[in-house]
Amino acid sequence: MAEQRPADFSSFERRKQDHIRLAMDPRTQATGAAGFDFVRLTHEALPDLNFSEVSLQTQILGVVCQSPFFISSMTAGHSDGEKINLRLARLSDQKQILMGVGSQRKELTDPSASQEWKQIRKEAPKAHFLGNLGIAQIIQTPVSEIQRLVDTLEARGLFVHLNPLQECLQLEGTPQFKGGLSALEKLVKSLSVPVIVKEVGCGLSASTLKRLSAAGVQYVDISGLGGTHWGRLEGLRASEKSPSFQAAQVFKNWGLPTLESLLEAREIFDRSQIFASGGVRSGLDAAKLLAMGASAVGVAKPFLEGALQSDEVLWDVLEQFELELKIALFCTGSGTLAELQQKKVWTWN
Repeated sequence: MAEQRPADFSSFERRKQDHIRLAMDPRTQATGAAGFDFVRLTHEALPDLNFSEVSLQTQILGVVCQSPFFISSMTAGHSDGEKINLRLARLSDQKQILMGVGSQRKELTDPSASQEWKQIRKEAPKAHFLGNLGIAQIIQTPVSEIQRLVDTLEARGLFVHLNPLQECLQLEGTPQFKGGLSALEKLVKSLSVPVIVKEVGCGLSASTLKRLSAAGVQYVDISGLGGTHWGRLEGLRASEKSPSFQAAQVFKNWGLPTLESLLEAREIFDRSQIFASGGVRSGLDAAKLLAMGASAVGVAKPFLEGALQSDEVLWDVLEQFELELKIALFCTGSGTLAELQQKKVWTWN
């Protein structure tokens, strides 16, 4: 692999800073598209338990977690990222939830890039990290190098993100996906930790899910339409007269809603294999996903908003989500997540 030049790293860092800034812009949000309004949990007016008895504890990828929430992958590899990731890592450490890290792509060509995570690990020794690479890097990189990233991070698993729309619209994009399925098949057989294949906000269709299952992929994060839309975001990074900006307007609603993608996934994968994210903005949203077939729920933008402010604000975000999820369990007569998953759910179009 050709050595990447320092100028490329500067471009990478600017792009990641753009991503953080624009992720906070309401124009990048596919608000309301996830489908949560079309799901209703059954209210139990006389639950046979006390609210204090409700437990959110669960096990994900062999890790005993305080709750089913995980920190979705967001950012890394630039000056602003270390502060954000340190706060997120402390949350993972203290609250015992999983944390997906931002793309580790830079670590493949810049030996110093892994130092950020080594320093963070010192300050958050009990954090549970999930690594993260794009499919283009999986295709191009020997499994031994990917294993090195996993080992350095002490990761519990590896996210492999699929983002064809974003790569097509990104000025620096790498939309080279040919050979991706065979590369994934090789990776899941050789890597020492579980591989979780995820979208980044456009969902996974039934046909994609079937191909992934056939290739031996055991975990998926559907990451459907409903939250930050990376097509819109990349369009906003471009000049208003550029083809990318114009194309982003055409594809601004592209993707499968979170709920629709989850319904497809549960026909192919077992509940324990399904992570769900994409527009989760409350504990009630999470309860609906868990009741509909997910075992873990990813949150990104609300955590990023908190991490940009302080540890205290970030902790408040998680505690609010967990409170809302507990209320949903109590008001459905569920003392545990397993009991919630047995309750009747109403859906309509």
